[in-house]
Amino acid sequence: MTILVKSSHEEDEYAPIAVRMMSYDNVNAEQVGFIQKKSRPDADASLQMAGGEFCGNACMALAVLMANQQDLHPSGCQSITLEASGTDQLVDCVVTRTAESYLCQARMPIPLKLETKVFKYSGNEYLVGLIQYSDFLHVVVEVRQFTNPFKRMAHSLAKLLEITSSNQLIGILLFKPSSSELLPLIYIPALDSMIWERGCGSGTSSLGAYMAWKNKSSFEGAIQQPGGIISVSAQLEQEQLVGLSISGHVNIVAEGTAYIDL
Repeated sequence: MTILVKSSHEEDEYAPIAVRMMSYDNVNAEQVGFIQKKSRPDADASLQMAGGEFCGNACMALAVLMANQQDLHPSGCQSITLEASGTDQLVDCVVTRTAESYLCQARMPIPLKLETKVFKYSGNEYLVGLIQYSDFLHVVVEVRQFTNPFKRMAHSLAKLLEITSSNQLIGILLFKPSSSELLPLIYIPALDSMIWERGCGSGTSSLGAYMAWKNKSSFEGAIQQPGGIISVSAQLEQEQLVGLSISGHVNIVAEGTAYIDL
């Protein structure tokens, strides 16, 4: 669940607004984005997340919202280009209206660096994949099962990485290769928000990039998450990532006015 705020607010109000909106006495959402005036002429809109992070789900949500406002006819397609916080790269989206929802494909930012490192926790060593972007970091941990010890380890690793880095978002991605299942823990230090998300678009993108880099071959997959499936395509040429995109179905479930006391 993503909330997009259409009204204008000062950026120092984004975090408290988001915290209130994500609380249980309001809409139970996993992230809040603010629609801003675009600054680049080649963009159709600008999206600023509350914590300054990049969010693939919110980009797809905004692209679908814009296509919906243009009254896209059944089976019709609309191209939307977005500015987004957390990346200097424009996010190109293609929205297709289906019978019951919208299908959105979004071109995702290419990571700056991919590597593996050994992480020690509770007397054990884990080989993890680090996917670094300009302002956020994802960590892929391959597991056989989503057990409570692995979940506790993910929390500890997120907190450790907060101390040792300056990323606006830290994602710990527990991945079961045998079934292509992903359980994403997303930590945004500026909001003190740590959530096991039902679906993570940028995390799915990072997983695809890591698998392509690790196996030295292009990767495509439908990644099962608690909230459904997000597909990823990572194109590799001469061991370099040249294309990265995700796609998934998006529904607009409600629109209205939120009254927030700051």
